[in-house]
Amino acid sequence: MKTYLGRTVRDIERQIAGDEQLDAIFKWSLYQAKTVIAQRQRQRGRKIYSLHADEVECIGKGKAHKPYEFGVKVSVATTLNRSKGGQFALHATALPGNPYDGHTLATVIPDMEKMLGNELSRILADAGYRGHNAPERHKLRVFTSGQKRRLTPPIKRQMRRRSAVEPVIGHLKSEHRMDRNYLAGEQGDAVNAVLAAAGYNFSLLLRWFRQLLCLLAALLLTFQSRPMPQQPA
Repeated sequence: MKTYLGRTVRDIERQIAGDEQLDAIFKWSLYQAKTVIAQRQRQRGRKIYSLHADEVECIGKGKAHKPYEFGVKVSVATTLNRSKGGQFALHATALPGNPYDGHTLATVIPDMEKMLGNELSRILADAGYRGHNAPERHKLRVFTSGQKRRLTPPIKRQMRRRSAVEPVIGHLKSEHRMDRNYLAGEQGDAVNAVLAAAGYNFSLLLRWFRQLLCLLAALLLTFQSRPMPQQPA
């Protein structure tokens, strides 16, 4: 396939030689084709994984059943304690460039506090956030899986709740289109992450309102089925 692609590229370059208008039309396509031909399996730096969406990145998962995912990295945060309506998605944002997980806290934490209008008292994360670059006032508020220092018994109990974000991510992927993005470009990736989290939260609210409506309907039927007290003659 590389041989066919290389022959096609050279043939196009011969045919458009000297024509500035055609050169401008084919410039980006030829750049993509040459990059695909030149890139190697273990090379460092940017690579092209999809011609129609060149912003797609290869994200290493480290799991046996799915070692890699192709797309853009997304940060998802949820509350430590489960609300009465369910485990809501507190914050979701796309992180282009495939950054190291721990290096995303410098931008994610201020963004979360700006959206919530309050300061975060404690952040629980998985082992991938070791060596994080959280803001100075949050350096000692971040706890990761496997950490031994500064862990009091209450924090150890709370660390068991860290995995509560995993089913939220699963619902976002399987039910709210975060697994496959149909919006184009980096802006589409950012919008899709926010819309998926908003759709998930709305589904929890609708389920809560449905239960409330059923409860009100049951109370109404109960009052209607009661016999009316008879007035004395």
